[in-house]
Amino acid sequence: MRELSAGYPPEPTLGRLLESWQPDVPALLLVGVLGGLYGWGVVRVRRRGGSWSLPRLLAFVVLGLGAIVVSTMSGLAVYDHELFWPAAVQNAGLDLLAPLGLALGDPLRLAVEALPEGGAGRVRRVLTGRLVRTLTFPLVSTVLVPATELTVYFTPYFATALRVGWLHELMYLHLLAAGCLFVLPVLTREQALPAWCTHPVRAALVFLDGVVDALPGLVVMTHGTLIAGAWYLHHAPPWSPDVHHDQQIGGGAMLAVAELVAVPFLLAILAQWVRAERVRTVVLDRRLAGEPSVPGASSGLVRPWWETEESEVAARVRRQGRGG
Repeated sequence: MRELSAGYPPEPTLGRLLESWQPDVPALLLVGVLGGLYGWGVVRVRRRGGSWSLPRLLAFVVLGLGAIVVSTMSGLAVYDHELFWPAAVQNAGLDLLAPLGLALGDPLRLAVEALPEGGAGRVRRVLTGRLVRTLTFPLVSTVLVPATELTVYFTPYFATALRVGWLHELMYLHLLAAGCLFVLPVLTREQALPAWCTHPVRAALVFLDGVVDALPGLVVMTHGTLIAGAWYLHHAPPWSPDVHHDQQIGGGAMLAVAELVAVPFLLAILAQWVRAERVRTVVLDRRLAGEPSVPGASSGLVRPWWETEESEVAARVRRQGRGG
């Protein structure tokens, strides 16, 4: 609960930030719906005889839903109307950290596996629809998060949201959705991106995204004009730092969150890449081991497939033959 002293909450310390909580009903409803649907999907997949890994479940619940809860109801929410930096950490958590956790849980693949054939088909049709394809196209989704943050801070959006409760909740949802539009398609095992977005391309996009996501923090940290300055000057408690310094702290925190999230994001892509190459190698080896010899190939009457076919498998057999 928000503790008040002479109309202001007490000066934040690490202990107070960890112990101070306040409920946020819309956020609780969102977490409940997302968690309930995900849990239903896991149960349904397992009842059908399938499996769903515990690490995916934990990533979705602990990192994804947990980041939403911490951003909207922890000490950050208690102090976000008195100090800028807690609000900056909140927003960075919602558009960077929470989407990563949700995406590591792969809810898109879970929906396809849990739903009946008709429902799974509808999910895939939505993923391949024109609107979703446009919003998740890499060159579009990569700029959505920094564009959203810059719009929030350098238009009247943020200052108005501090005064209007429903707009503040809408801003939370806006930030979360913008982050998910990039991260979910990149990490899902469903085909949600164009065919040219191979794992090397995705790794490059994630690296680029890490650089681009750092820009709003740099801009906020170095910007001379106060963000929502009238609000924070009017509501600054006696113990608060200089408002300009508070904004610099907030920009630095945004930058730190962006860089911290970029590392596990890139590692997740690289891990997917390694797994995909292992599976591909196994498939190739099995195909090679299962190919029968071609009668008459040595007499020249019939040329074997590996001499006539232009493919990677054929090239590999030719190399093995030369090596023998």
